[in-house]
Amino acid sequence: MTTETMRIFLDTADVPTIQKAFSTGLLDGITTNPTLIMKSGRQPTSVYDELADMGIRDISMEVVEATAVGMVREANKLIEQFGDVATIKVPCTKEGLLACRELANNNVRVNVTLIFSPSQAILAAKAGATYVSPFVGRVDDNSFGGLCLIKDIVNIYQQQSWFQTEVLAASIRNVRDVGRAFEYGANICTIPPNVFEGMYKHILTDKGLELFDEAWASVQQVHAPTNI
Repeated sequence: MTTETMRIFLDTADVPTIQKAFSTGLLDGITTNPTLIMKSGRQPTSVYDELADMGIRDISMEVVEATAVGMVREANKLIEQFGDVATIKVPCTKEGLLACRELANNNVRVNVTLIFSPSQAILAAKAGATYVSPFVGRVDDNSFGGLCLIKDIVNIYQQQSWFQTEVLAASIRNVRDVGRAFEYGANICTIPPNVFEGMYKHILTDKGLELFDEAWASVQQVHAPTNI
């Protein structure tokens, strides 16, 4: 288990976008969706290959089988091909947690997704999940507090001295929620590219840069060499 905190994953499978973000040195991993990859006309394994070649060492690869046996079989193929780059993403269902348990027992990283309650996060932790992914935005859509869910899960793990499972805040839709999720104890936020780009920006930074540029231009004008 890594001891790094405040990690940022990008939630996309668009390779050029990932390459641009990864080149900043600020990105720690990727969460992907094989359905969206295939809708874009590509095969998931081809995309995973490109991401691994980029140097990304933590790629959540979602399995799509419905049964635990099928999920494990699919996961083993991914592990065989991608090794420790692969984090296997399973849903928080009975079958998904059965698969999680078997994979975790074989030292495979597992990301249990579609977490909407503390009780689900408890079961996922007991099943050996490396990460649990509470869906902040989707919880908000249903009139519950998505960020409060992050806080509740983190508090439970801390109260129980449970450090084997990390909280990966997912379905993050704005820059403010990134900061709040980390404030409430999330270890990782996985965010769409527009939110990642938005983290750089603030109106006061833009104004400050404008003033710096004006001041620098005025200094250059005053001290510019004169031709005699």
